[in-house]
Amino acid sequence: MKTRDEVYPKKLYEKAKDFKNENISDSAFYYFNLAKNDYIKINDSTGAGKSLVNMAIIQCDNGDFYGSIETSLEADKLLRNESDSTVKSTLAANYNNMAISSSFLKNYEESVAYYKKTLQFSNDPKNRYIYNNNIGDALILLGKYKEAKKYLELAILTKDSLVYAKALNNLSRAKFLDDQNYNPLSELNKALTIRKNNKDIGEQNSSFSTLADYYLDKDPKKSLLYSYKLFETSKKIKKPEDQINALQRLIVLDKLNYLKYFKRLTAINDSTQTSRNKAKNQFAMVRYDVEKLKAEKAEKEVEGLQKNIGLTGLALSLIGGFFWNEKRKKNIRQEKEKEKELEVKNTELRYSKKVHDKVANKVYHVMSEVENTENMNKEVLLYKLDGIYQISRDISYEKKDVALEHNFSQHLSQMLKSYSSENIKVPIIGNEESLWEDVGDHSKVEVFYILQELMTNMKKHSKADKVLIDFSRENDLINIVYSDNGIGISEFSPKNGVQNTESRINSIGGTINFDTKTENGLKITLSFPAKN
Repeated sequence: MKTRDEVYPKKLYEKAKDFKNENISDSAFYYFNLAKNDYIKINDSTGAGKSLVNMAIIQCDNGDFYGSIETSLEADKLLRNESDSTVKSTLAANYNNMAISSSFLKNYEESVAYYKKTLQFSNDPKNRYIYNNNIGDALILLGKYKEAKKYLELAILTKDSLVYAKALNNLSRAKFLDDQNYNPLSELNKALTIRKNNKDIGEQNSSFSTLADYYLDKDPKKSLLYSYKLFETSKKIKKPEDQINALQRLIVLDKLNYLKYFKRLTAINDSTQTSRNKAKNQFAMVRYDVEKLKAEKAEKEVEGLQKNIGLTGLALSLIGGFFWNEKRKKNIRQEKEKEKELEVKNTELRYSKKVHDKVANKVYHVMSEVENTENMNKEVLLYKLDGIYQISRDISYEKKDVALEHNFSQHLSQMLKSYSSENIKVPIIGNEESLWEDVGDHSKVEVFYILQELMTNMKKHSKADKVLIDFSRENDLINIVYSDNGIGISEFSPKNGVQNTESRINSIGGTINFDTKTENGLKITLSFPAKN
């Protein structure tokens, strides 16, 4: 007969599955986490591993790809009995999830490696066709078309019509990318017809995307038609990745409406990144709260045991100790709550700052270029948009700042000059590479974003037609003077971006002075030590 401890985690697991089947992902994640903890308590590593795999899949479905991979790796450590059929199928699902998350993060090499591990553990013949298709799809994205065809030719042997359509679409795609003389249209249209007959709107999007790619150089009008179908369908099923895919094509193909599509792309990027950051914080908080409850439960059990074995002669001492301990625990809980709130606020502030600096200002920067560049090359514009997209995808990933990826003085001057136009002149004085010798990376990044913020606000508010930026260095002190001939700071109310320049310059031991007494225009002086 099973004990209560053996039955209870299974009930939690089943409750989590019910929530998952009803697409109530937050509740499902919560109960899978509870089940995982109880399975660990009774040394059931398989049950704990299955719970973690489900948690990882929920994170992936909600856009928390880094968190999903982290949870899957935690599950992998528990699923050690590879001879067990349940463990093998769970490992297959786990590696498949890591492959999907890696693909979303554009880590296609890792995605292929995880899919191959999935094949190694899969004991379901039907799923093997899907995994072979997925490997082929990732290999196409890596440009390894011949290797992709080998896996797709295995996938196409399936008897499942939708999996067959998926594999057929990808196989014909690999063929025409490998051989530009190959005509894939009969296969592509066959795949689309199967998907339409099955009324699978999401899979139809894959066909629209492939057909848009095929016609891009051969027949731009047809490519535009399929891109538009992709966009309209992805709106119906609320799939932002497909909307982004479609909009990137529409910007290039629909010259009359490209600015409208550009603005829509920016809005979707912002919305997608916000929802992914929210999901990441939400799942982290669920795990934090469950661990806290678990610790409190353990503390109460220990207290109960201590009371039961207490001696009568120590009763008063124990009671006094109990109240002291309760007060101590209350203080600890309050401190943990404060730490948790502070961590969440700091995370939100960090992401908000990154979105403002790296996405919002970059978007305005590109919009300014579009506005001021006559007959702008659409391929160049698409490249810039893709750059913004990559920044927004990677915003939670800590890596070297884009401001430091090139010769700094040159990169800084390019950024400042990009705000110039026929009507706005931006002369720059003294920005030589020697000026930045011995200046730390943190100082360079802060100065880059301060100046970017000043230029963006100039463009939005000042009505200036001339901006002068003068760089100079006196020993170990760097001075930057920004001046324009606009309406001045007294006639517009700068938003948080300009106000935050003070906190930025303070972080590198410098000062910023807004000269509001200037009769015409605005003058801002920045000073900071080269070494700090």
